[in-house]
Amino acid sequence: MTSPEHSAPRDRTDCERLDAEDPLREFKDEFILPSDTIYLDGNSLGARTKGAAERAQEVITDEWGTGLIRSWNTAGWFDLPATLGEKVAGIIGGGTGSTVVTDTTSINLFKAASAALKMQAADAPERRVILTQRENFPSDIYMLQGLAEQLDAGYEVRLVDDAEVTAGFPNTMTDTVALVVLTHVNYRTGRLFDMATTTSAIHDGGAMVIWDLCHSAGALEIDLAGSGADMAIGCTYKFLNGGPGSPAFIWVSEALQNRFTQPLSGWWGHARPFEMSPDYAPAEGIRRYLTGTQGVISLAVAELGLDIANKVDMAAVRQKSLQLSDLFIELVESRLADHPVELVTPREHDHRGSQVSITHPEGFAIMSALIERGIIGDYREPEVLRFGLTPLYLGFTDVWDTVEALRDILDNRIWDAPAHKVRGAVT
Repeated sequence: MTSPEHSAPRDRTDCERLDAEDPLREFKDEFILPSDTIYLDGNSLGARTKGAAERAQEVITDEWGTGLIRSWNTAGWFDLPATLGEKVAGIIGGGTGSTVVTDTTSINLFKAASAALKMQAADAPERRVILTQRENFPSDIYMLQGLAEQLDAGYEVRLVDDAEVTAGFPNTMTDTVALVVLTHVNYRTGRLFDMATTTSAIHDGGAMVIWDLCHSAGALEIDLAGSGADMAIGCTYKFLNGGPGSPAFIWVSEALQNRFTQPLSGWWGHARPFEMSPDYAPAEGIRRYLTGTQGVISLAVAELGLDIANKVDMAAVRQKSLQLSDLFIELVESRLADHPVELVTPREHDHRGSQVSITHPEGFAIMSALIERGIIGDYREPEVLRFGLTPLYLGFTDVWDTVEALRDILDNRIWDAPAHKVRGAVT
């Protein structure tokens, strides 16, 4: 453990002591989780927030049921994307008037990348290459490939390895690169990239950058404005606990907001949507990134998670996250040493997000056996067991118990039961 406030736990009793001393322990009461479950998948879907069901019921019964269409004004429905956007901006270091909550991460990436390429085409038409990580979340890659194909003007998507990004693009940042799209934390390995240094290297090469914050927003300190980033996207249903499929967000730097050309020019991004003009005129600032009518129930429920994130000290969240992952790594390496388990998450704090990923040739079956015990992580190809560490509702005893369960499953080959090798549609 690296924190001066804590010594390394020697046993479960030490973990219980650390949990009792944890300054974030009261935040667990903000969430509703089954009492017999250790939830280590908040990097994929956050836990249910207290009051989520009641808030959804309020929107359905009172605001929709009684207020009806009046609630677009009286209940603030129309302003929800910007209202929530301000709350997200406080979490990601975006600044006032920089963010809206809307659509999905993939759709927001399409909008942001399209706008960035159009800006670059005006300033540097010879640039036709889009760079992104080979291990970026596949949807990001697919959206970029689809956009390049639709533009049909010689654009191509090139994939780079994480090592190339970390080194500052010494081999790939040429004068043909228009845009770089990067995930802040690698979804498989948990590797964290230095936003300020990487953004500077991209700008020095004459390209623009879009950051995907899906696996970092709500888990660690982010300073988009201070880093000089151009645009960013992300979801609210992981560490921000907005609920399954809750709306995503898009952030654009102040300098670029009114240069942004909306490729999906729907009426919510219009300067005067209720004039019902047949001609599109984009709104000033961040509202132009909206497209169509918003999902009010999802927005209303997502606000609860954002409110929790705005109440916590993100530096304290980050400190506990690193303490939890230090413990997890130490226990895996000391207690599972007799098994072919390999750590793929970086050891260095500066390069580690809020998860620990390990590999094993029977990774899927092992995770299935673990979930059967009420310890929920997830599996990603190839062979990766992912354990998301959400400091607001996880403790040190949870980490201890998880590794002990893994040890039993491996020592006794419990994973080898046929039932643990049957795959569902979602892994």
